[in-house]
Amino acid sequence: KQAGAFFYGINLVRSQRPDGIVGFGGFTTASVIVAGALFNVPVVLHEANRVPGRAIRLLGRLARRVYLPPGVRLRDVHMSALRHMGLPVRKEIVREPRETALQSFGLDPRFSVLVVLGGSQGATSLNDWADKNAAALALDGVQVCCVTGLGKRESEVREFRTRRGEPIKACFFPFCDRMGALLSAADLVVSRAGAGTIAELIRCTTPAILIPYPFAADNHQWANARFFEMQGGGLVIAQERLNDLTGEVRDTIFNEWLLRKFRSNLQRMDRANSIDDMLNDLEELSASAPALAQPKPA
Repeated sequence: KQAGAFFYGINLVRSQRPDGIVGFGGFTTASVIVAGALFNVPVVLHEANRVPGRAIRLLGRLARRVYLPPGVRLRDVHMSALRHMGLPVRKEIVREPRETALQSFGLDPRFSVLVVLGGSQGATSLNDWADKNAAALALDGVQVCCVTGLGKRESEVREFRTRRGEPIKACFFPFCDRMGALLSAADLVVSRAGAGTIAELIRCTTPAILIPYPFAADNHQWANARFFEMQGGGLVIAQERLNDLTGEVRDTIFNEWLLRKFRSNLQRMDRANSIDDMLNDLEELSASAPALAQPKPA
């Protein structure tokens, strides 16, 4: 189907006459990027993961600019075309006052909050872990909020008791469109290590224990998680050590000194406003773009 997609890309570039084309990876990127390069349209690529995907690796030589995470290089991309930038985060995802965030989810401010995320599709193993350990964590005074992923579980609120007999609950819901509020309510997050999730954790300065998805392409989630840990944003546990997760959660969520340290490091990691830098750069590139040319000869 790539051949058909390529001719679609050719027609798209001819009809739209773009000043620039931005690709974020994946096989769907290739056809339009190649078509743009043939017509001498400025091509820009963005890679959010610390291990660039195949499309970015193959198409990098066609790009006038390649945005990569800090410290990441591509062999076929000249340094003059390389810019180190993070993943742009939606403007509505910002740190909110904790009291407001807790109230919006009906959570009790007296107790700690653990949020469990499995990425946009959810993660069955993390859902099962939250399901199995919600009661034990409730005894210790930890409220669990688990975003299970669409189609994996129905919304549910469970009622438990702490060791002192106080009512406490655990919430399971398939989707959340208020991630800024949810991460602001969390004392700690257990999550997969996709680039989007990590960018949101950094923006909301929320500490995390990351469980990289072991079957991600080129094991890129492990590279993402290790960098997050090395920068001091949280911890990493391999999938095969999931039995150790409950102990790690208890050791972390009640360690206020450690949580403050993580939050301070996350604030430092969020210094760069990548979206403004990218937009300014794209405006400069598109302003210098020539009129739509005929395809370059093969």
